[in-house]
Amino acid sequence: MISSDAKRDGDCLDGNILTPQGWRLGRLDWQDGRIVSLEGEPVDPMTNDYPRLLPGFVDLHVHGGGGADAMEGGEAAATMARTHVRFGTTSLLVTTMTAPSEDIQRALTDIARLMATPPLRAARLLGVHLEGPFLNPGKLGAQPPYAHPGTVEAVDALLALAPIRVLTLAPELGGHAELIRHLCDRGVRVLMGHTLGSYEEGVAGLASGAHGFTHLFNAMTGLHHREPGMVGAALAHAEHAEIIPDLLHVHPGAILTALRAIPRLYGVTDSTAAAGMPDGDYRLGEQRVTKCLGGVRLADGTLAGSTLTMDQALRNLIEIGLDLADASRRLSQYPAEFIGEQEIGRLAPGCHADVLVLNPDLELEAVYVGGQLAHAARAADASPVGTSSVSQ
Repeated sequence: MISSDAKRDGDCLDGNILTPQGWRLGRLDWQDGRIVSLEGEPVDPMTNDYPRLLPGFVDLHVHGGGGADAMEGGEAAATMARTHVRFGTTSLLVTTMTAPSEDIQRALTDIARLMATPPLRAARLLGVHLEGPFLNPGKLGAQPPYAHPGTVEAVDALLALAPIRVLTLAPELGGHAELIRHLCDRGVRVLMGHTLGSYEEGVAGLASGAHGFTHLFNAMTGLHHREPGMVGAALAHAEHAEIIPDLLHVHPGAILTALRAIPRLYGVTDSTAAAGMPDGDYRLGEQRVTKCLGGVRLADGTLAGSTLTMDQALRNLIEIGLDLADASRRLSQYPAEFIGEQEIGRLAPGCHADVLVLNPDLELEAVYVGGQLAHAARAADASPVGTSSVSQ
């Protein structure tokens, strides 16, 4: 049974554990950074006040955080990883912007270097989400004006610099059907976004091998009953798409619509350097953006990424009607599986011990990455608040 002691016992945590099979009240053990056992009885976590143990969040679209922007290169990705782990992200893709080729190459080179010597007490760097430059110049949103069609040769040159796991492109541009097929052959997951493509062009992109859609509803042709657009292609045919659940980029009703239509819809932050920082001016690629009133915008008022963190994304999804287990899966298991990662995003034997400890109010109390404490709500306390031990 669960005792009243609030402590962590060795390499284990006790509480309501969210497993792929459902909730268990009991103990999660790990060794050498990997989960070795899960013990406990089925439970409804709403019936008790013990901590909720969730898999660490997996964010596949992160431009910045902690004042650092991915396109700066240098140590920016490390700063991002250390910032976002404070909000429960235990793995992420560093996401680049449309930019001159030399700037993209520099950013990729520095990301690869940091992946080789990972920062401590930080989210795991899984690789790169290349968002541009292969976008439609007429649907850039907050992207700088360097978009152009892609080629196999250009993509291969970038792949030689860093592991690009996800790539966003506009499927309607010339040569992109061939490019999608080539990227699939190279193991890259292709998303369609920043696009003026029609419904038919979205369907054709999926037929060429594209895997889903980037920040659904944003920077793409919308749904009209006589011109379904790229949104219509997603709602009618997609298995996967990312969405920004900050309740600013997308209305809750549109999120619920997408949830009914797209089985593996998953959340991303699309966060900028302003995430985890006070209001003010920040960098987004070569552009300056302003954080205020909970959002990030260009000088003309255009939304430019977000300040969203994954713990807030969890609470937002629950606010609009999802239960805790479903909201968690869409921020951990589904994005991990989308890029072929089977050892993160879930709490199961053999997986990395990437564990979040939340109290009943869904406030983050502690974050473990590979079994190591990366963040605690009370920084001076080595034991996370709100955990409990199992009486033997």
